[in-house]
Amino acid sequence: MIKIFSSEDRFQVARVKDMLDANHIPCFIKNEFSIGGVGELSPFDAWPEVWLSDEEWQSKALRLIDELQSGSGDGAEWRCPSCGEHNDATFEICWQCQQPRSAT
Repeated sequence: MIKIFSSEDRFQVARVKDMLDANHIPCFIKNEFSIGGVGELSPFDAWPEVWLSDEEWQSKALRLIDELQSGSGDGAEWRCPSCGEHNDATFEICWQCQQPRSAT
């Protein structure tokens, strides 16, 4: 197991996990509900974290996270290869059929 991402923003952590799940990368969230421990714990120790179940996925996961954080390239709308639906550039999965953008 290896920690791949951490943030004080629970929404961002969930977004990363959802994107990894959509790409069939085995992962899970640690510290999801530890914010109540702040005071007893350092705030940094209470941040939620995304962990990979298997280290062999590390390079692909890091690449996908970098794409997510950089805004996924040129910012252009993309068309889903599975259902043909147009999707906003910020979407990592097709809103219609949940096909990952990386399949484009």
